[in-house]
Amino acid sequence: MEITKNAELVLSRRYLAKDEEGNSVETVDGLFRRVASAIAEADAHFDSQADTAAVAEEFLKAMTRLEFLPNSPTLMNAGRPLGQLSACFVLPVEDSMEGIFEAIKQAALIHKSGGGTGFSFSRLRPAGATVNSTGGVASGPISFMKVFNMATEAVKQGGTRRGANMGILRVDHPDILSFIDCKKDNADITNFNISVGLTEQFMQAVEKGEEYDLIDPSTKEAVRRLSAKEVYEKIVENAWRNGEPGIIFLDRLNRDNVVPEIAEIESTNPCGEQPLLPYESCNLGSVNLVAMLEERADGTYALCYDRLERTVRTAVHFLDNVIEVNRYPIEKIDETTKQLRKIGLGVMGFADMLLRLGIPYNSEEGVALGEKVMAFINKIGWEENRKLAKARGTFPLFTQSILKDGTPVRNATVTTIAPTGTLSIIAGVSSGVEPVFAFAFIRNVMDNTEMVEVNPILRDTLEKRGLYSEELMRKIASEGTLAHIPEIPEEIRRVFVCSHDVSPEYHVKMQAAFQRHTDNAVSKTVNFVKEASVDDVREVYDLAYRLGCKGVTIYRDGSRDSQVLNIGKVKRGEDKNGVQEKTEFPANITPRPRPDVTSGFTERVKIGCGNLYVTVNYDENGICEVFTSTGKAGGCPSQSEATARLASIALRSGISVEEILNQLKGIRCPSTVRQPGMKCTSCPDGIAKVIKKVDDLIRSGGSHAMPPVLPNASAESGGQPRGSADKAFRLCPECGFEVEHEGGCVVCRNCGYSKCS
Repeated sequence: MEITKNAELVLSRRYLAKDEEGNSVETVDGLFRRVASAIAEADAHFDSQADTAAVAEEFLKAMTRLEFLPNSPTLMNAGRPLGQLSACFVLPVEDSMEGIFEAIKQAALIHKSGGGTGFSFSRLRPAGATVNSTGGVASGPISFMKVFNMATEAVKQGGTRRGANMGILRVDHPDILSFIDCKKDNADITNFNISVGLTEQFMQAVEKGEEYDLIDPSTKEAVRRLSAKEVYEKIVENAWRNGEPGIIFLDRLNRDNVVPEIAEIESTNPCGEQPLLPYESCNLGSVNLVAMLEERADGTYALCYDRLERTVRTAVHFLDNVIEVNRYPIEKIDETTKQLRKIGLGVMGFADMLLRLGIPYNSEEGVALGEKVMAFINKIGWEENRKLAKARGTFPLFTQSILKDGTPVRNATVTTIAPTGTLSIIAGVSSGVEPVFAFAFIRNVMDNTEMVEVNPILRDTLEKRGLYSEELMRKIASEGTLAHIPEIPEEIRRVFVCSHDVSPEYHVKMQAAFQRHTDNAVSKTVNFVKEASVDDVREVYDLAYRLGCKGVTIYRDGSRDSQVLNIGKVKRGEDKNGVQEKTEFPANITPRPRPDVTSGFTERVKIGCGNLYVTVNYDENGICEVFTSTGKAGGCPSQSEATARLASIALRSGISVEEILNQLKGIRCPSTVRQPGMKCTSCPDGIAKVIKKVDDLIRSGGSHAMPPVLPNASAESGGQPRGSADKAFRLCPECGFEVEHEGGCVVCRNCGYSKCS
């Protein structure tokens, strides 16, 4: 099996089985054999004489040749005690306290097992509505989303993946304006992607400039009217600001609902590509299109449709088997999933395939090929679906579905285009149907030796033309694109386009091309340059609607610089050509020196064993120092001092205030908890409260309540102001490498870290 060193590292860190001390107890080859054998066992469920060893060998070849890979939970858990193999789940949120907290519990179990969850909060009565059972008033969907968010923060998926959620609210819910704004601050509701559920009626009202009704979900009555155009503009402006919210066209999801008489589709998985009924799950997999190419005698490449057909048939067989051997985290999900047996087969490496074929991503030829390839995959997938039905029977709700008058099928849906994240790292190809993010970058290895990483197809192309040099690669890494490098011939620059070379229009065109032959939906991010306008975003939303997309996610470069993933500006150096490069590993960050002069506050915080005095100082770059002292009653002076010192060095290293607060707030001390009426739960919690108060004042510009920022003699040696980080420094919190945005999530192609929202 040929995989890159980086892929081997990601597999070792996140997928290989480990002992109690965290040491790997299986090899990469052993992982794929484990998965192949476990999934092949399903054949014996339908035929006691089935040659499961031969089936396992077929599955093993597809995976080890990197022709097909299933979603991450299958790689992690197949053949192991947990046995939860699905990536996508949707849970209902009922309008009762019991229903809400039951959903939170179920989501925690799913996150622990490696899955992501989608929710519609549209059933919840709006904030301020009367609660008949108590005589009180409802707090509304947004407040409960925050509770879901906190629960997700406490659960890390299977020790290898972080919890991820999708939150959807119908555009006709009375709290829609608050929902659109609920992630206006990048530090809020950080474990959710959010999307507004738009209806065709709403979009028609936007086009006509009309008002539309807001409907109370508990009474089903209209409570007021809003201008559809103004609401739409608010969605667009917020998306321009930081990419949230996205939009989902609910009526289009339900147009393709296979069992509309049974239940309504009201939400999707976290990245938006998998619409599901309440309590339904789906397992995904992707065909590597680069592995479907064959090299001709003249050095050119062509897509081998015979190999693609064989791989698609194997993949559909594999994914149907997953449903059978899967150990679902909740019995209701097991039952609902098996009623429809949905699978989601997609692709990865599409952009790399275009490079090999010499076709620009941002061309009509590229769009047409995308549609042709997906049409073929969908056609073969459904042929295999019908073949499986003959041998194994239809999905149980077939006779109640919209497919009942056609040829019997095994699976209610077959195709989905997911963001492939770490799967594409393992395969060593571009992600999903996204363009290539970057063709060259500089990595600092452990001994601080710099190494230029280059897209293998670009390297191969330039070497064949005698153009490759490390100096040129450094220039590409510095520019971020080939577009303006005259040393590279125009015919190469025309083909080797990266994400920001592709116009938003072509991003949407490509998404629509794949959507036309995809049963479920397409996860894709429309990338904008930082200078893009609100009008540019509106045009993309309009185009996605006109071209038949089921939703759209956008990301404007630099629009989330202050989010948790931004660890500030790290040390930079220059090579002999004056090209600036980035240090990739947070372990090498040197905190900026303490300023000679600071301004600040000291506040007394009452704790269970006395008083704690917390001082928070700042300069023109933000909060830079925290220290504490205790009153006569004692307390824990050494622990408080240690907490303050660590917070200080973290702040001067560029760690966001939000991340520090997340680590400190809510820590509980018995001596404090035992005292009634306390406003803080421990010394660390008290420190967090004062830091937040000062940070809020700085953010709000509350100069009337703040000491002035005094001149700082050492300011030039300090760090950067909040939000000043440029594109090169939105880094992975685990390894310091630049992250990519895809399908509403971020993924690090260096270490495999991923996080939605």
